[in-house]
Amino acid sequence: MLTQAPPTYLLASPDPALLAALEPVLLASGAKVEIVVSAEAALAALENPRPLALALLDATLPGLDPRMNIDRLLANLRAEETAGRLPIVLISDTVTQQGIDRLAEGVIDDLILRTAEAAYWRLRIEVALRHRHQSRELETLREAQVLNAQFDRLTGVYNREAMLAMLFRETDRVQRMNGTLSLLLLDIDDFGHWNSRLGNDACDELLCQAAARITRLLRSYDILGRPGMDEFLLVLPGCSAVNAAMLAERMRAEVFSSPFRVGGDAIRLSACFGIACSQGRSPVVVLREAEQALQWARTAGPESIQCFGDSPHNSVGPVAFLSPSSGDELLAW
Repeated sequence: MLTQAPPTYLLASPDPALLAALEPVLLASGAKVEIVVSAEAALAALENPRPLALALLDATLPGLDPRMNIDRLLANLRAEETAGRLPIVLISDTVTQQGIDRLAEGVIDDLILRTAEAAYWRLRIEVALRHRHQSRELETLREAQVLNAQFDRLTGVYNREAMLAMLFRETDRVQRMNGTLSLLLLDIDDFGHWNSRLGNDACDELLCQAAARITRLLRSYDILGRPGMDEFLLVLPGCSAVNAAMLAERMRAEVFSSPFRVGGDAIRLSACFGIACSQGRSPVVVLREAEQALQWARTAGPESIQCFGDSPHNSVGPVAFLSPSSGDELLAW
């Protein structure tokens, strides 16, 4: 069984009396103690990739360079966001307004007087460590909340808002690089029928399976989202309308021709596809063109593929509902 390594505390001070009084307190807590006596050495220790659990910095800490002192050290830590990685306790002779401001701004986590008793040191160090741990947990929760806000809760692909933001970003890239970008909008045929026949839970499972199958066909930098109930939108960087149409053909054959299995049933779904090419134009305009192409595809019939700019035309016949290779008795609409 592996045992957890003890934490390492950095103690930076030129004061022998303070070092002699404080080091035993830190060692008694089960931590290792690294002692430095200059601002440069403290900065090097804090920038070292090995983990430190706590830094205690003496306000009188000198620098080998006359321009380097505790103020410059804290400024460097803040600029490099090093201070955000671990709690920092400032040791001072008095409580000054500058120290209070540093606490309020989050530059330091605590300010302790040099003359504090050993028991008080232990208490304040525990508080500083606990506060930083809680702050990290809160930051992690906030980041997770922001991340989750980008995704469709059901399928795990991007939601409409996130897709629009990414579409604007990719359009900017197309304009800068003079590249290509296509949108592929697909709609599962007659999904309302399946919702009435199978119920919400089964249809939710169908959408999740469809999203997973589509994802397997995409490149790492393609973007997949769900802007509507039974619609999926693909943003395809570096992809022409012809390439997007070829991808739609693959989806007809590899995503929708094989049965989906839900609750013991083998279900055959189909989809229509609308394609529009960006050419660096407004994402809103291109998205409307993809929607128009999708409407043409719906009119043409199940499994149709339509590209905006082409004359609307009827699609070729759909893939057979009864697959000779599966042998399943498929439910089909």
